[in-house]
Amino acid sequence: MIGILLRFKTAVALVLLGLLTLLAGVGQKTIWAPAETVTASAPTDGTAAPLTVIDQKLRTLHGGTVKINVKGEGSFMLAAGRPDDVDAWVGKTAHNTVSGVADDNKSLQLAHTDGEAAAPSPAGSDLWVSTENASGELNYTWSAPADGEWSLLLASDGTKPAPSSISMTFPNDTSTPWAVPLMVLGGLLMLAGLALLVLKPKGGKPADIGGDDTGESLKDKLVRRARAVRPADKTAPTAPSPVEKQPGGASSTATFSTRRAGVAMAALAATIVAGTGVAAQATTPAPSPSASAAAGADTVPDSPVLLDAQFRRILEQVSSTVDAGDAAKDAAKLKSRVDRTELEVRTQNYKIRSQVGAYEARMPVRATKLLTTVVTSKRAWPRSVMAVTQGEGNVVPQLLTLVQKSPRENYKLVETTPLQPGTTFPAIGRDGTETLAADDKSGLLYSGEEALAGLGDRLTKADSTFKDKLVEGQSSPYIADTLAYQADVAKTGVDGNFSFTHKVAPEETVVFRTADGGALVLGRLNFAFDGTPKAEGDKLAIGDDAAVLAGGKETSSGMVLNFAESMAVYIPPTGSKDPMKLVAATRGLVGASFK
Repeated sequence: MIGILLRFKTAVALVLLGLLTLLAGVGQKTIWAPAETVTASAPTDGTAAPLTVIDQKLRTLHGGTVKINVKGEGSFMLAAGRPDDVDAWVGKTAHNTVSGVADDNKSLQLAHTDGEAAAPSPAGSDLWVSTENASGELNYTWSAPADGEWSLLLASDGTKPAPSSISMTFPNDTSTPWAVPLMVLGGLLMLAGLALLVLKPKGGKPADIGGDDTGESLKDKLVRRARAVRPADKTAPTAPSPVEKQPGGASSTATFSTRRAGVAMAALAATIVAGTGVAAQATTPAPSPSASAAAGADTVPDSPVLLDAQFRRILEQVSSTVDAGDAAKDAAKLKSRVDRTELEVRTQNYKIRSQVGAYEARMPVRATKLLTTVVTSKRAWPRSVMAVTQGEGNVVPQLLTLVQKSPRENYKLVETTPLQPGTTFPAIGRDGTETLAADDKSGLLYSGEEALAGLGDRLTKADSTFKDKLVEGQSSPYIADTLAYQADVAKTGVDGNFSFTHKVAPEETVVFRTADGGALVLGRLNFAFDGTPKAEGDKLAIGDDAAVLAGGKETSSGMVLNFAESMAVYIPPTGSKDPMKLVAATRGLVGASFK
């Protein structure tokens, strides 16, 4: 009887435990399922600052898309940029940094850095890949515009405090790894319990608690077994039977095994259910050091300073600025986007054209058609980039060189140089290239400054030592035309002595590494045309264009004409037998004076 009762109790216990385990597994997928997102908010009682930086690591803290809600008074902006660009723009300005999430996943960690009380407005900076403007409230989905790391900058106008009400919603770990195992285990436990109830033991028939097939009651069985014991058995020692039969034919060994198995399965199920009650509520743990290191490896210190979309936006702004200046012949309209050589040349061009209608205008600057871009991977300032475009009014493709002096200044056009007809532009990787110092000769036949100095010598002397070392295309004879012009002036100018020089302006030199290991150097030569009367009483006359700048057309003391020559030269790599090649060239009158 004891075996039958134990089987029955064990079966019922297994069924009940299986049902509980099954329900625990179902609960993992339903009522105990983790929230799909977690939201953390920044403390609003921190020190106010004009700028707030949201650290790049928060974007990938939990994986997936991060949503940001910002509330503030009045207008404000949220800009996305490379971490080093954001840090460089912030500079010494006081700011707050949202650097992480607290252990409870409900609070953002905020750190304050003291510094200058105000900054210029960050709106419109070329450093930002994208900018979101808002008034009162902003809902922003933070996604990476390209590979690598990206930070955010939050600000009003640089003088007012940045909005302090910031909340970030992160994806949560909704996985329930124990749900299916619990449901399977629960089903197995229930099946095991049912099996104990309906399957008969080995060597016997199905258990019957009330009696057996002979009609003998349980009481009669117990009495019969008691009478079967002889008096001698009470005193005579007997060896215990290794297997004592139980009613129905089941052995005590089988009964013990059944009980032990049931207890073991019950203990295992109870342990799993208890353990997973906590697991069901767990959220995604913070990234491990190795995961953080792997994420940090995505950031390449020498990544291109501009994405394609940034570059196109900048070119459009530069083009519209130059168009406005050209149309009004007003150099003041250029200053936000034009500088150095190009600003000087166009300023003088406007001045001359205001008095000499036939004077040729400078070639227009177009953002399209964009043929190629050259972007430096040198992230220190100043930064140099270049575009080759050919749009309306561009007879040939034009090289546009832009420079950003410092983080808080925008890129400005410093040179426009038409590609020489019939000349092939050298291949340069569009995913970022190295920029070299003007005197850096590593891997090159000549440094950038040596190449431009050689070009200056080549333009000055017909028998220059660089005659065979620096050549030009047959259909683009800029060098030949310049030498012919100078020779003709010297020959026909019977009343004067003339000299010509072409000297490098070192501060204008930019050198980009080409795909073949060579380099493309862009820079300026100062072309000086000096004339002095041969005898007392002789006079020298200058053209109408130069007269506008000189203040007169004739001089008996002498004159100097100054031109800015924008040049581009290809330098072969070390070991090459090829000569340097003139790729692009133009000049503009920038000065005229009498001695």
